[in-house]
Amino acid sequence: MTETLEFPALLRLIDERSVSFRAAVSAAPSLDAQVPTCPEWTLRDLVEHLGGVHRRWAANVAAGPADGPSGTVPEAPKEPDALLAWSAESTEQLLGTLREFGPDRGCWTWWGGSQSPQTSGAVARHQVQEAAVHTYDAQATLGASQAQPLPEEAALDGVDEFLSTCCAGTDPWPHEPATVDYHATEGRSWRLTLSADGARATRIPATALGADASLRGTAGELVLVLYGRIPVDSLEVAGDGNLFELLLAWDPSA
Repeated sequence: MTETLEFPALLRLIDERSVSFRAAVSAAPSLDAQVPTCPEWTLRDLVEHLGGVHRRWAANVAAGPADGPSGTVPEAPKEPDALLAWSAESTEQLLGTLREFGPDRGCWTWWGGSQSPQTSGAVARHQVQEAAVHTYDAQATLGASQAQPLPEEAALDGVDEFLSTCCAGTDPWPHEPATVDYHATEGRSWRLTLSADGARATRIPATALGADASLRGTAGELVLVLYGRIPVDSLEVAGDGNLFELLLAWDPSA
């Protein structure tokens, strides 16, 4: 995939989104509030999750190439101010480790069979999406009107990153072969080709035709659909819309 964000931009976005995440959490009346976009979680669960993600990936990058994940996450504090401080420390652990080792360090990742490399740079790229989507989750907990659009640069990279990391690979597509296009109104488009040989993500011209199904919206909206935060039919769907539901239900690692 092409036109990915440079490493310093990835670190900046992780930092900015994490700060926005904690600002939303701080504005909530209670950490026991249910997160509407992750209904099985409270806001406290969301903070503990993202902090744990940051600490685990810091450990994975620090460990270098390995056969499995590294490190354990200590129990997060319960008191709100202490929990937010723990969250900030978690983000700094991740950013400090990424700064120390740079973008080219090999490390364990769960996406070994995808189009994304097993490097610290790819970790940083995926962590932008973790922070961006969970910031949306935290903001949505304050009310639908408080959920802000994802930053454009994070969103445009996010569609590309999701398709190449979470979809592309050699696991066979368990349905009829298909092509699915994603069109961002900002002017970028991608095609996911699905077959018994697996899935392949490519950049395509915005005017490309011939897909079995296509989805059009802002890049931020596309990311939120890919992560199951908003429904597919809230965007412009063409062709066989059922393919998007099959994709959402597909777990290549299962």
